[in-house]
Amino acid sequence: MISLIVSIAILTGGYFLYGGYVDRKFGSDSSRITPAMEKNDGVDYVPLKTSKIFLIQFLNIAGLGPIFGAIAGALWGPVAFIWIVFGAVFAGGVHDYFSGMLSVRHGGESIPEIVGRYLGKGVKNFMRVFAVVLLILVGVVFVKGPATILTELSNVSQVYWIVMIFLYYILATMIPIDKLIGRIYPLFGLSLLVMAGGILVALFSGNYAIPNLTPETFGNMHAQADKFPVFPLLFITIACGAISGFHSTQSPLMARCLSNEADGKKVFFGAMITEGIVALIWAAAAMSFFGGVRELGDTMAAQGHNAAWVVNQICNTMLGKVGGLLAIIGVVAAPITSGDTAFRSARLTIADSFRFKQGALQQRLVVTIPIFVIAFLLTTINFGVIWRYFGWSNQTLATIVLWAAAVYMLKQGGNYWIALLPAVFMTAVVTTYILVAPEGLQLSYYLSLNIGLVTSIALVGWFFNLKSKTIIEKQTQYE
Repeated sequence: MISLIVSIAILTGGYFLYGGYVDRKFGSDSSRITPAMEKNDGVDYVPLKTSKIFLIQFLNIAGLGPIFGAIAGALWGPVAFIWIVFGAVFAGGVHDYFSGMLSVRHGGESIPEIVGRYLGKGVKNFMRVFAVVLLILVGVVFVKGPATILTELSNVSQVYWIVMIFLYYILATMIPIDKLIGRIYPLFGLSLLVMAGGILVALFSGNYAIPNLTPETFGNMHAQADKFPVFPLLFITIACGAISGFHSTQSPLMARCLSNEADGKKVFFGAMITEGIVALIWAAAAMSFFGGVRELGDTMAAQGHNAAWVVNQICNTMLGKVGGLLAIIGVVAAPITSGDTAFRSARLTIADSFRFKQGALQQRLVVTIPIFVIAFLLTTINFGVIWRYFGWSNQTLATIVLWAAAVYMLKQGGNYWIALLPAVFMTAVVTTYILVAPEGLQLSYYLSLNIGLVTSIALVGWFFNLKSKTIIEKQTQYE
């Protein structure tokens, strides 16, 4: 229990101390006119209250992530606490803040356009395709997951629920952001927070032995430790609670609604830290509810690693009937809301790429319909395969965004280390993972690890070479 309390305290302190430091180094300016005020179109660029933006941002980036990812990550034991805490503060918070604030600074641009500004046209074109593919994968994941659960609850066919969810997505993707998302989503975001808060109170008041970080537990407690090393698998498994590239696709949505740059820290860094706290709570609940990490592993294996079943058991036991309702919101409504904003982001990313205006309904339909046709076809593919590729793609996108943020700070003459260090670390993670993973090249672990380290070092060399060129360019300008 002490480790959980300390972890929550560090995350909270990280928001005020490190979040404030990052905000100062970026140089947020309350006197700047934001895209929401300058480009207000009544559809995507709409000023909203900061409290609403925060809750929508939290819900958009959360979905199933900090719940399902934390439960799966708990299989490695209390070491998961370390990744959630330091990942959220020094990687995820920085990633989310820069992806949101750079969008604010560049007229509400989508993340591929922002990355292209700092990493070049080739990377921009790659990111346009990569980001849209990731967003469609997210949407598909957040269709099949809720549809499966609704089928179990209602005994109605899964195809029916998939069609119903898709129809809702089409509606939510095209209507003005303040008409549905701005009114309903803050309530769902608040429900996720209430559910996590209730679980935390139940953990403290109930007879639950929350594992602490000790010399004995500081290591890989996974039942198949040889097959599932902490590095890099834990860092891919727990994404949304620590760092997630999907967040960078969502931040521009709220960047287009922010009326004051000074609120960027609250919305972007704050939502990430809040998600980290939610992930901590669910990781602790998963480790303790079934009697320990080993028992969690046995239970998950017996249930086919169905995290939704775990959520339902924990909520109904710890929170009673209210918990059952919150569980449905958590594993059905929350992912559906994240799915529709994923498709909305895909629409805007494609529209930005082709400079295709989205003011008229027919203009939005031209982009939206092909997206949903592709997504519907992908629902026929095995869910597990989609999820694994989504996990790697998700963290790869986060890595690219961090490199873009580091270059931005370099160009501005600021402290680029705040983005460079997590970029280097995440480069090693995603490179090693795709080389060693079953869905990757399946190379030996140590060979994959060495290639990952070499790749990170090579990119550091590229970065400092760019720094040298930047210094020479500035000297030439002054001369």
